[in-house]
Amino acid sequence: MNAQLPTSIVGSLPKPAWLAEPEKLWAPWRLQGEELVEGQRDALSLSAAEQALAGLDIISDGEQTRQHFVTTFVESLGGVDFERRETVRIRDRYDASVPSVVGAVSRERSVFAEDAKTLRAQTDRPIKWALPGPMTMIDTLYDRHYGSREKLATEFAKILNEEARELEAAGVDIIQFDEPAFNVFFDDVKDWGVSVLEQAAEGLRCETAVHICFGYGIKANNDWKATLGDQWRQYEQSFPLLQESAIDIVSLECQNSRVPIELIELLRGKKVMVGAIDVAGADIETPETVADTLRGVLRFVDPDKLYPSTNCGMAPLPRQVARAKMVALAAGAEIVRGELALTG
Repeated sequence: MNAQLPTSIVGSLPKPAWLAEPEKLWAPWRLQGEELVEGQRDALSLSAAEQALAGLDIISDGEQTRQHFVTTFVESLGGVDFERRETVRIRDRYDASVPSVVGAVSRERSVFAEDAKTLRAQTDRPIKWALPGPMTMIDTLYDRHYGSREKLATEFAKILNEEARELEAAGVDIIQFDEPAFNVFFDDVKDWGVSVLEQAAEGLRCETAVHICFGYGIKANNDWKATLGDQWRQYEQSFPLLQESAIDIVSLECQNSRVPIELIELLRGKKVMVGAIDVAGADIETPETVADTLRGVLRFVDPDKLYPSTNCGMAPLPRQVARAKMVALAAGAEIVRGELALTG
């Protein structure tokens, strides 16, 4: 792995057409039973190889064994009824039919440990695994049991911590918690969101990250972004809290966003995973465009703490576009590494 500016994707990559319908979130699987399990593992291995070929330093699973970054985890838990569904507003943005929490949530066995072992066997590079964060989990469910967002999130944090410990034992080097809800529920983030997130990461020896973005490049998210005005200052609420937290890395959206870049200064001292690749469209960044983004960020992040990445997951994009964007990310980071070497 490059010691400086190590590159990675944030979450998902497009799935092969033989596994699921291309360019679609929540795409149904095209295989069943043992064939599905084998196909998912094959896709995971292929995803790891494509990241390595693109030149990325930290390898992820590309979420090839998951239909959705939250739901696939929740499906394996007790206390959640997928037949009793309610329509809720996801992150105050769009309506979705979601399952109900009908009893005490529980986890009988690890959801992803075997998949993580498969990924670990594919590469000698560091590997990263993403889990849904507690606040984002409760935002995608209807609670019929706890009657308290904080209480349900705390129970999920305990379950996530159990899962994270097994992932660490499987050889995962970075565990990332996805919390796009941190860009919406600011009072909850301040009152209990960060502390509950820290409970999910408690006791881990591997590095921990929290990813906060403005969402996949789907119409509902893009329409919401269009209402946010000339400056997207949501990070101003969460960054000071996370700077003081026990989380090692903060992952944020930067490329083609209206986030004032100086807000990154609020994280000074933390490692920062900066999104230098836009996922809201199929236009492919040039390496120089990526490099320019990273140069701007280096005014606010020390070079040894900057992790170039994508803004969010790339599942809705064509596979060839996602591949090209990964290549651009790696090449752009290499340009800046060379510049840093010249300046000492």
